[in-house]
Amino acid sequence: MSKSDTKYDLEFYWDLICPFAWMTSRWIHQVKDEYKKTDRQLNVDWKFICLREINRDKDYEKFPPGYVEAHTGGQKMLRVAAAARKAHGREVMEPLYTAFGEAIWDVEPPEGVDGSLNQLAERMKTYGSKDRIETALEKAGLPLELAEAANDDQYDAELAAESEEALSRTGKDVGTPIITFNPPDGLSLFGPVISALPKTGEEAVKYFEAVQLLTEWQGFAELKRSLRDRLQLKVLGF
Repeated sequence: MSKSDTKYDLEFYWDLICPFAWMTSRWIHQVKDEYKKTDRQLNVDWKFICLREINRDKDYEKFPPGYVEAHTGGQKMLRVAAAARKAHGREVMEPLYTAFGEAIWDVEPPEGVDGSLNQLAERMKTYGSKDRIETALEKAGLPLELAEAANDDQYDAELAAESEEALSRTGKDVGTPIITFNPPDGLSLFGPVISALPKTGEEAVKYFEAVQLLTEWQGFAELKRSLRDRLQLKVLGF
C-alpha cells in the first residue's frame, strides 16, 4: 500500500503550542511502538487545528499574558507544517511534529518557571522564531527554506478549513487535541486530555483500547473531569 493509499486508523488534530495535545500525541506514539512489537499497525494522519484561528474572534485581553503571542507562534509553525505537507507528503508530519515538540516541551525549564502554564506562556513569545523552526526542520530532515512559510498567510485558509473540520465533528466548546477514530466517519473526541504518560507500553495500549471501545458505541457522548494534575513536562520542571 502506497503512502497516498494509506488507510488511517486515527486522524489527530494538533496545534504544537498546546501542551495537552503534545502529551496525548506521545501516548499515541507509545501505542504505535507497542503495536509494532506484535506486527500490528496504528496509522495516524496528523492534521491541523489552529488555536489562533479558532480564537480569532475572542478578546485576547481576557487571556493570561503571553497567550496571543503563543497562539501566533503556533500558527506560524502550523504554516510551516502545511508547507512541508504540500511539498513532501503527509508522512513528514509525524517527524516534524515530534521535532517541534521536543524543541519546546522536552527541554529544561526557563529560569523562574515553577510548573505554571500561565507563567510559561509569558516565555513562549519566541516559539515561532525562525531559529527554532529551522532547528526543528533540520532535525526532521526537511529543507530549511520551509521556514519562510511561517509568515506566509496563504496557508491560513488550509489551517482554518481543518480546524473547522475538527470542530464540526465534536462541537465547538472543546480544545485540543481532537481525535477521529476510523476516519472519516468514526466517532471524534476532544482529548483524551492527560497530564502524564502511562508507565509502560502495555498500559498505554490498555488505556487506548478502552477509549477506542467507547468510540465504537455511537450513543457515547462525553466523559469529563475538570480537575487536572499538573502536566508532567520537562519544560515545567518534571
